[in-house]
Amino acid sequence: MLTVKVHSRSRVPGPPRAFPNQPRAGAPPQSKLDTYPRSLLIKSENDKRVTSIVQELFNSSHQENLQMVDNAMLHTKRSKTSSLMAIFSFLRQVEPGALVISQAAEVFEKNLQTLKDNAKWRHKRDLAGLELLPLEDVELMADLSGCPPPTHPAICLQQSPLDNYRSISGLCNNRHNPTWGAANTALVRWLPAQYEDGEKQPKGWNLGRLHNGFPLPLVEAVSKKIIKSSLKWKEDVYSQLMIEWGQFIDHDITFTPQSTRDAADLGIDCLNTCQNVHPCFPIQSHDLQSAAKSCMPFFRSSPACIGNFGLAKKHVFQRQQLNIITSFIDASVVYGHTPELQSLLRNFSSLSGRLAINNSFKDGEDRSYLPSVDATPSACFQDPRAPQGERVECFAAGDNRVNEGLSLIVLHTLWLREHNRVAGALKVLNSHWSKETVYQETRKIIGALHQIITMRDYIPKIIGQDSFDRYIGPYIGYDPTVNPSASNVFATAAFRFGHATISTVVRRLNESFQTHEHLPPLRLHHTFFSPWRIVKEGGIEPVLRGLMGTAATSVSTDKLMSEEVTEKLAVLNTPWKLDLAALNLQRGRDHALAGYNDWREFCGLKRLKAKEDFQDVVKDKIIVNKILKMYKHPDNIDVWLGGLVEDLLKDSRNGPLFSCLIAKQMKLLRDGDRFWWEAQGTFTKHQITELSKSSLSRIICDNSEVTEVPLDAFKYGKYPDDLLPCSLIPNISLEAWREKKNTGKLVAHYICYHGFRLKGTEKLECNENRWSDPPPECIGR
Repeated sequence: MLTVKVHSRSRVPGPPRAFPNQPRAGAPPQSKLDTYPRSLLIKSENDKRVTSIVQELFNSSHQENLQMVDNAMLHTKRSKTSSLMAIFSFLRQVEPGALVISQAAEVFEKNLQTLKDNAKWRHKRDLAGLELLPLEDVELMADLSGCPPPTHPAICLQQSPLDNYRSISGLCNNRHNPTWGAANTALVRWLPAQYEDGEKQPKGWNLGRLHNGFPLPLVEAVSKKIIKSSLKWKEDVYSQLMIEWGQFIDHDITFTPQSTRDAADLGIDCLNTCQNVHPCFPIQSHDLQSAAKSCMPFFRSSPACIGNFGLAKKHVFQRQQLNIITSFIDASVVYGHTPELQSLLRNFSSLSGRLAINNSFKDGEDRSYLPSVDATPSACFQDPRAPQGERVECFAAGDNRVNEGLSLIVLHTLWLREHNRVAGALKVLNSHWSKETVYQETRKIIGALHQIITMRDYIPKIIGQDSFDRYIGPYIGYDPTVNPSASNVFATAAFRFGHATISTVVRRLNESFQTHEHLPPLRLHHTFFSPWRIVKEGGIEPVLRGLMGTAATSVSTDKLMSEEVTEKLAVLNTPWKLDLAALNLQRGRDHALAGYNDWREFCGLKRLKAKEDFQDVVKDKIIVNKILKMYKHPDNIDVWLGGLVEDLLKDSRNGPLFSCLIAKQMKLLRDGDRFWWEAQGTFTKHQITELSKSSLSRIICDNSEVTEVPLDAFKYGKYPDDLLPCSLIPNISLEAWREKKNTGKLVAHYICYHGFRLKGTEKLECNENRWSDPPPECIGR
């Protein structure tokens, strides 16, 4: 079937409007509360009679639960001013819309728990959610708790700009399923959650609870005995820049905030308790020398509002986790994921649709830096040698994790500059374009470059070409039946494989790619939250050369993660030594991810039942013995650990399981994105040809003072033999975006449905009452 969109070229498309996808704040109207209990049916096993006591309890407890969560949020916000809260608050700050949704989900959980507690008292036993609420009442209860109402597909048909540009929130990318891939929605489950109570208690929540006949090992013990290493090997195939790109693009796809509720209503501080009380799920440790037990603070991930009523009935009440950013590879890491954040990052005084830049600092060549955050003084470290009162505040970007390390700051800075470079060029080519059109067209190009670099240059290297061909394959067009939302296992386990490749040292190199005379290498923990090092220590170039001129860290089962991230992670004047490996394992249990064996079966791989099976996928017998000794049963192995220790596939940086899970996610992100750069109608054939010439090396050449680069920035090469001058790196010609001024002509664009390809021209112009070409046809592939 052929879809034809006819419009006048004299009409310049405007910006996508903000969509009403944010929930209202505050308590629901009292009138709804008054009427709701008539629909709340608490049925006994015998007579199915309405339990009025529970109805009354819900009516009276709802406002109390709402106020309790409000107070806890206020307590948390006030606590953020203390140095002890700095690391936790700064790492997981979220915008107000996500906080409102998270709050509503907390209220829903508390309301449900109130009903359960009363029902348990009445019926003398624990009742599951479905025994309390029929499915027809779940949506109403979610609405009363403040959860956003379902988004009707009709809203997508009313927004004409969606034909040209993606919305900033990702809403309506899929016209029939508006929230697929959108910000502030739940991470999807490819396998059901495995909570200890079936609904919300993480694995390991109940001390002494047996899994397959054995207790789960403490994640801190797993980290120390299996994961921690004092040494990482180097390889000479890929550069450290490839590792950093993985983190950068991960920040474009997923961001799961921590719970907003601080347990203040229970008189418990998550920073100073070793008890498992929502939302505190502390990481228990055991000092063998002193026999003293202690713990590391851990906040559970924020819950998501119940919104997918197509789930199997038994899974409706399971706690889901929130992804507050868009799942698409859409450069949200540059532009943000809400209209408010997008506006803060733009320079509206510019006629060429540019992004805002730093008003206080520029580099020696007058190149721009990222703008500073509005709230000052910010939490970032300062130069200890700087005069009193002289500060370099945290940078602002589309993702607030930008300040976590120097490498992230460098990549964010490159893309800020690239946007402004492209926007300026497009305005010169099309002086009749409005600044909004220039901004949107540039954003569209930058999003495409993110997709190309990720899918063409990065993904085949980390999963291997064989896995790419098997699970992803060639692109055949947009498929509206594909849900591109990020999966829980991808965000929480599979794409965290890169944590095992983090380098312990950040090297800064001079123009000859040798150690910089004035800028020595930095231990990793000295680079956290330190934007001053970019501004005051040579700009982005020394770090860029260090990333390209340093071999990537290899993965080895006996040297998984450096002490830099298992003992010294992101310490901001706190008394705790954070352990990234333990945090990852605990996060997987918090999210109730299915075990390693279940995920192997999901990918069509053999379940491991005996030591011999394990040694087929992990050749290191010592590691196999350690894991089986600690976990006792193969089905108990945490999926992140199991995927991490598998032997790597050929020409890959992952074993079979993670290669499968990453590939499946990437295929969904590609095929389910209506605005994918290769999708019919997104760009013209000429523009696609030009975009295909792009590379991260070219981005570096165009936006820094680096003059020599590898042809592929992800491949490690030695200076000078393996580097090329920027003049030899292919460039995109933006002439493909030159548009004639208003002629008043009619233009017809032709697009085929998924599964068909267009034979003939995709665009016809009406000249003197005649079309420029014969109409095309849609034929089967």
